[in-house]
Amino acid sequence: METPTDPAFDSTAYRRALGGFATGVCVVTAHTVEGPLGITVNSFTSVSLNPPLVLWCLDQKSWRHDAFAAADRFAVHMLPVEDHEMSDRFAWGVSQLSAEEFDSTSIEPPRLKNALTRLVCTTHDRIVMGDHLTIVGQVEAFETRPGAALTYYRGRYGVAAEPEA
Repeated sequence: METPTDPAFDSTAYRRALGGFATGVCVVTAHTVEGPLGITVNSFTSVSLNPPLVLWCLDQKSWRHDAFAAADRFAVHMLPVEDHEMSDRFAWGVSQLSAEEFDSTSIEPPRLKNALTRLVCTTHDRIVMGDHLTIVGQVEAFETRPGAALTYYRGRYGVAAEPEA
């Protein structure tokens, strides 16, 4: 068994091990000094029901770090299964949102049109933990709709279907 204190610790193998935990796929959006941006995350979780708090983590080496770290408001969008291309786009490619994807006149964080769930948040806290910034948000509003969710497991997309009634 490898340990993080072992000089031969393999961070790539460790990352693969963490991939054994299936997660949902979210895109976080915010109005930033660079314009409206989006970033794909799977390090998202609820923290508290009262007050309603959620968190997500941002790699400090990300070129989007400073923009999102400074944002006072953001939105978390839980993606439907058919949006894996959008997930890829905001994970690896273009992060700017086009005018068709958001309402540029709104003070709300940019809205992705096809999300299963959208949480509008005010930044509650920012905590540096290791090589990531943990951003805690207080949920101001939310909306949700039925549908199958996009998941990520062992480096591949999958689906979480709604239970049958």
